[in-house]
Amino acid sequence: MKQRKPVVALVGRPNVGKSTLFNRLIGQPTAIVEDLPGTTRDRIYGESDWNGISFIVIDTGGLEAPSDMGAAHLRQPGVKVLALDSAPFVSHIQNQAKLAIEEADVIIFVVDAREGLTSADQEVAEVLRLANKPVFIAVNKAENKTTQLNAVEFWNLGLSEPFPTSGYHGDGVGDLLDEVVKVLPVFPEYEAANDDIGITIVGRPNVGKSSLLNALLGSERAIVSDVPGTTRDPVDTQLTYDGKVITLIDTAGIRRRGSVSAGIEFYSVLRSLRSIDRADVALLLIDAVEGVTAQDAHVAGYILEKNKSVVLIVNKWDALEKNNNTMIEFTDKVRDDLKFLSYVPVLFISALTHQRINRVLPTAMEVVEARRHKLSTSEFNQILRDAYDASPPASKTGRRMRIYYGTQVSNDPPTFLIFVNDPELVHFSYQRYLENQIRMRYPFTGTPIRLVFRDRNSNSDE
Repeated sequence: MKQRKPVVALVGRPNVGKSTLFNRLIGQPTAIVEDLPGTTRDRIYGESDWNGISFIVIDTGGLEAPSDMGAAHLRQPGVKVLALDSAPFVSHIQNQAKLAIEEADVIIFVVDAREGLTSADQEVAEVLRLANKPVFIAVNKAENKTTQLNAVEFWNLGLSEPFPTSGYHGDGVGDLLDEVVKVLPVFPEYEAANDDIGITIVGRPNVGKSSLLNALLGSERAIVSDVPGTTRDPVDTQLTYDGKVITLIDTAGIRRRGSVSAGIEFYSVLRSLRSIDRADVALLLIDAVEGVTAQDAHVAGYILEKNKSVVLIVNKWDALEKNNNTMIEFTDKVRDDLKFLSYVPVLFISALTHQRINRVLPTAMEVVEARRHKLSTSEFNQILRDAYDASPPASKTGRRMRIYYGTQVSNDPPTFLIFVNDPELVHFSYQRYLENQIRMRYPFTGTPIRLVFRDRNSNSDE
């Protein structure tokens, strides 16, 4: 089943603890076990779950800094570039609020219990008051009775009940989330047909998403209309390829109007997250001139977290001066920057000149086929035996992991259940070794592999 998840955006002045509260909401990422760029560090979005309800959390303060202030200075403790109530700061935060109103389903307005109500808070509240969205006030840094009582002052904003919270200690966060999840919209689930294939085109602004879509369709059909409702969801286009129905989900429908242009990255991130949730395969576009950026790595990390398949597409290849080694060197650089996607194919194209466009859909279909492939139980157990015999796991605290048997319990993505004597003995390095051994027999090109280890005596089902 696939379902669009609601979005909760954190808005507020710098240094009120948005990032700390954000980290508290999303917890520790469990799908990513390596500390690689774009996975566990410098997160600006993540997935949270409260009372069985899942939602996406966006830290709007991590998306961009005012261009005339310098993002590096804003991140340095003790460096005061401008007063937090100065016009540039207030204007920037108001833009964040407007973007949250436009794209988020629920807004958490984060303020500082220690500093109390400021004029900047009041001006942002004026913007939020016009929103036809639920707004909650998190009075952060309320870590003692005095600061908790300071929360009363924020009733003066006239928005909603202030919730004293501590993103650092977690105090009050549960009470806040109890109310937030009550008003989150519920989007309908749907189950795609077995032969229905969802492919999304994701990437930073101006990397060529619409150009690629147009090139794939062979006509100028990537147009966002002004019909109400089309500004918040990607544009879907269906086509038939090699007898199969493909839904192309385009995330490029971003219109530069007013303050939107200042926060174009915000739109790009949210649209990418939504479309990735709905897709089987993500075509992640990278600008050949700029190379892999932090934002590319962020989106790639989210693709991996959601266990989606991916094809890396380096666009604007025609804009580079090249020699015989350029493609090889660029591939090595991409692999190094995105180590956690070592199994994905890399294509070099030009959506403008249509160079290698004819390879995009065939490669995506190869990835879909690999994603839906299922190894027989006998074949999989032979892989496990050969891997174990070639390199038995090291002992841990005097005990050694033993593998009894395994089976592929599902595909889309390929998921393998392996019964062992003690799952606690499975070291990450050995798990990676087993994954590599599986890929040596069947590469599962472009798709992640899930390995689930279970005690042989366990009676629970996957």
